[in-house]
Amino acid sequence: MHTDREACYQAVKSKDRRFDGVFYTAVRTTGIYCRPSCPARTPALKNVSFHPTAAAAQSAGFRACKRCLPDATPGSPDWDVAADVAGRAMRLINDGVVEREGVDGLAAALGFSTRHLGRLLTDELGAGPLALARARRAQTARVLIETTSMTFADIAFAAGFSSIRQFNDTIREVYASSPSQLRGRRTGSAQTGQLELRLACRAPFAGSTLLSFLAKRAVPGVEVVEGATYARTLRLPHGTGTVRLDLHDHDERGGTAMVPATFWLTDLRDTGAALERVRRLLDADCDPVAVADFFAEDALIGPVTRAVPGLRVPGHVDGDELAVRAVLGQQISVVRARNLAGMLTARFGEPVDSPLEGLTHIFPTAATLAGLGDEAASGAFRMPKARARALVALGAALEAGEPSLDRAAPRDDVRRALLGLPGIGAWTADYIAMRALGDPDIFLPTDVGVRNALAGRADGPAAIAELAEAWRPWRSYALMHLWQSLSTGAEHDQPRQEENG
Repeated sequence: MHTDREACYQAVKSKDRRFDGVFYTAVRTTGIYCRPSCPARTPALKNVSFHPTAAAAQSAGFRACKRCLPDATPGSPDWDVAADVAGRAMRLINDGVVEREGVDGLAAALGFSTRHLGRLLTDELGAGPLALARARRAQTARVLIETTSMTFADIAFAAGFSSIRQFNDTIREVYASSPSQLRGRRTGSAQTGQLELRLACRAPFAGSTLLSFLAKRAVPGVEVVEGATYARTLRLPHGTGTVRLDLHDHDERGGTAMVPATFWLTDLRDTGAALERVRRLLDADCDPVAVADFFAEDALIGPVTRAVPGLRVPGHVDGDELAVRAVLGQQISVVRARNLAGMLTARFGEPVDSPLEGLTHIFPTAATLAGLGDEAASGAFRMPKARARALVALGAALEAGEPSLDRAAPRDDVRRALLGLPGIGAWTADYIAMRALGDPDIFLPTDVGVRNALAGRADGPAAIAELAEAWRPWRSYALMHLWQSLSTGAEHDQPRQEENG
């Protein structure tokens, strides 16, 4: 997108908020960079350049606009559509891999040499991995400065800076302000050990529908839904945490929805990782306007898209947990699957001291499940031996990192690895890809709910799959709209075919 100067300039002239986060506009005469929708006067085309990331603009010597806060935009939806190396790298960088493992660790996770990865990211995103990680640290620090009462030392630590000096220098360079000057714009506060933030998502945002989806599947001890809030425990790289989200509908087309989020973290170094994982849960980088426009003329999906604007594909904060829950839920009701996961958690999960009532455990690790043994798993939870065998095999595979569900590996490779495990068929593998890997183009033609929603329009998986071809590359959203259209409240997320073979 950023290479098409005329298209970018037209978006800037029209203040089109749909392109916020897709590219950034740098103005040579002022030395600042902005989001396309910045309300400032549109500069002359000859004075601007366009950049694919905030890091690219910063690397070119521009500082962030204080008026439109361009670094606060949601990420590009193109990362999930293409799922190429650059997109996967951005997910890992936002998760804090560079701070934890260095550029060498990032390159190893993606299967490239450090030098090759640096060239690839510079070509695709306009900046190398260190610059991209630096931009992420600066943005995290700015949010904490402006919305909490944390000390600057704690903020530097939480954002991933190696020293106070590096923190101060970066803030001054990126924002042309000192940390103290940024704090003068503070809009919120925080108690000790508690972070109250707002997560940016593109609007419209169907928060109540997302809440309903999560509520039906909330695992006792791990997740709690009360009123319009969803809360859950988190397993993070340096410790544990809790997050509480206020999920309301935001109907403004093309704007930015701000989802209030409160975090409690045992280690502040996990701030960036916690933010990124919760954003995945919210499908925060989705462009709902683009999805709705794509389906606008479709006789089947168009009407249901207009009925629920801003519908999200619920992601997950932990790919391993989602995979285990998908296997647990095979061939049983949503309620039974939720209760079974709760039993598993109560017996084998890690107890935590959460500030919220009802949150008592972290979901069991893959290593714990791998060590159960088929007989123990089957006997403890009265599940078929074939499913117990699948559960234990999945735990062992995840513990070995094959497959890895952290969004680093190519999706096709992950799917093949999942299908190679006992008891995992196409429905389960694709459901995991949709929610754990964020694939926007998944469809489940054998799903009972899909069959019910398409009754009279397509008969059988082959016909359903053929019908869904017209919905690429947004078939995951078509699937969610079909599920949502079921007025009977059917438990639609269970596979029709046998998965335990």
